[in-house]
Amino acid sequence: MKSIQEMEKQYIINTYNRQPDQTPCLVKGEGSYAWDDSGKKYLDFLGGLAVNAVGHCHPAVVGAIREQAGRLIHTSNLYYGGPQAELAMALVENSMPGGKVFFANSGAEANEAAIKLARKNEPGRFKIITAEASFHGRTLATVAATGQPKYHKPFAPVVEGFAYATFNDLDSFEKLIDEQTAAIMIEPIQGEGGVYAADQTFIEGLRSLCDREGILLIFDEVQCGMGRTGKLWAFENYGVIPDLLTAAKGLGGGLPIGVMIASEPYTAVLQPGDHASTFGGNPVVCSAALAVLNIILGEGFLAEVAEKGVYFKQELKRFLSSYPVLSSEYRGIGLICALGLKKAEAKKIQGKCTSEGLLINAINDHTLRFLPPLTISKSELKNGLAIIDQIMKKI
Repeated sequence: MKSIQEMEKQYIINTYNRQPDQTPCLVKGEGSYAWDDSGKKYLDFLGGLAVNAVGHCHPAVVGAIREQAGRLIHTSNLYYGGPQAELAMALVENSMPGGKVFFANSGAEANEAAIKLARKNEPGRFKIITAEASFHGRTLATVAATGQPKYHKPFAPVVEGFAYATFNDLDSFEKLIDEQTAAIMIEPIQGEGGVYAADQTFIEGLRSLCDREGILLIFDEVQCGMGRTGKLWAFENYGVIPDLLTAAKGLGGGLPIGVMIASEPYTAVLQPGDHASTFGGNPVVCSAALAVLNIILGEGFLAEVAEKGVYFKQELKRFLSSYPVLSSEYRGIGLICALGLKKAEAKKIQGKCTSEGLLINAINDHTLRFLPPLTISKSELKNGLAIIDQIMKKI
């Protein structure tokens, strides 16, 4: 029988460039740990790229999936569905009371919905300003929205109507606004761009700028939302509410989901026929998401995430003064954080961590990213940090 690696090589299009000698084949997960097909155990500091917000196979999430899958798996959006309505209510009441939700299957699809709503909102206004180094998805429109030329070049010409300003530079955004501008879209914390958090004055300035110019403010919280900063939404750290909010990743507990939440003035912009999704709001996925949301909103949960984030930050910053390979830069909030490297050693360190049973992520040659489950314990964080410490000493 062919190995999994052999089958992948023969039958799966190579868009992820997994290396057989460096990449484990994971077959089981529980809490903060995953196991490969040889039985090796890994402490997960990546959390499925922020998807496993409540860890691997959380009993409440698994139970919700099993119960709903035994009752009804799919109907399409031609019919009403209980889990979808309950999840929409929970999301709106805990983000933008008076708003409404559109359900999709991924962060990219949620951002597509936001782009379409912004373009339809006011005829003649179709341009959207995003930030350099941003990441908004892999569809043609969200690739165009992404402020990184490396994602544009293979698919040129990209969708028109996007302009790119400098993150945390309010003046650069203001200079790009004209009579055709419909919205500004940013990640409050840039994830794929290197885990850079927005400044308070920048976020407040964007809100004032959008209000003055009559354009929408869109926050892409696909990666930084769902409790990752120690608050349910990253925007809560700034006290600034967007007009449109997108979320995905951690919401589904491992199942694919994306949502766009529109604030009250914009809930009727998209009308029947304007946008749709066959699988969006699937009852099994919504049941899982409700379980995730209930866990995160449980008493004391977010306070513990914030506390663990402070501890993690303190320990990672301690490394900065101890190891020359690291730059003087720690970035992030809560349990979305990164370390900058002086030399192009990130992928090497990621590989060594994997060998030692710790899953982390090299965003690029100079950045290590950490996105552990929000349910991770302080002792598990300590164990993972000890592995990183050992590897840094050797380097």
